Amino acid sequence: MKTIVNKTFDMERALYGSQGIALRNCSFDGPTDGESALKESRNIQVQDCFFNLRYPFWHDRGLKITGSQMTELCRAALWYSEDIEITDSKLHGIKALRECGRVNMRGCDVISPEFGWSVRDVRMKDCRVESEYFMMRSDHLRFDHVSMKGKYSFQYIEDSVFENCDFDTKDAFWHAKNVVVRNSTIKGEYLAWYCENVTFENCRIIGTQPLCYCKNLKLINCEMIDTDLAFERSEVEATVTTKVVSIKNPLSGHIYVPCAGEVIQDDEACHGEILMEMGCCCA
Repeated sequence: MKTIVNKTFDMERALYGSQGIALRNCSFDGPTDGESALKESRNIQVQDCFFNLRYPFWHDRGLKITGSQMTELCRAALWYSEDIEITDSKLHGIKALRECGRVNMRGCDVISPEFGWSVRDVRMKDCRVESEYFMMRSDHLRFDHVSMKGKYSFQYIEDSVFENCDFDTKDAFWHAKNVVVRNSTIKGEYLAWYCENVTFENCRIIGTQPLCYCKNLKLINCEMIDTDLAFERSEVEATVTTKVVSIKNPLSGHIYVPCAGEVIQDDEACHGEILMEMGCCCA
């Protein structure tokens, strides 16, 4: 493997089609403002490098990126690439990951609207994220200890597992299919509408109007805080450990809850059962 150290590149396609190179303390920046520096490359190692130009990693295979920075000007940094490992790095440009597969991220800081569209087999651990439309239309995600803040996250995702995470994001998990969320906190408005085969286990759910129009929804030992008008027209089996502000017209199934401030059952098409402890004002 050829090693390149302490070099600056600003030309268009500066290292196009490279194979088997290691970059150390290099900078992709400069007045020429060239893009696509490492497009169509294979088996590339990047350590402690600085990326301030557009589209550096497109159609690549076998990327290992460590301790590096992609700035706001490094737009659409990784597209159409596979077999990627990113550790202890900053990804701060818009649309930083798209149409990629087999991605492993650890210890990264992500500030990137529209991050992770149509990606597959992405593992993320010990990462912090700020984004909008995060991971839309992606599948086979595995997240552990990920903190995320933004809007409209995980829409249309499939076949994914999230554990020990903290999400502060409205409209999360809309139209999601075959998803499990464990030991996590999800704060935001309108959680997981129109989802299918989604399970929340030992989670804390916070915010208005969650979990409506769902199919085969499951909650196992979950807390629900400040949740009103929950479960409208959902097929649901739920065990909730805290009081719910209000529950509205679950379509079918059973909801076990200590107490609900209000139960609204005024739709003849909805037959879900709400089972509360004795002594609750709505029991």
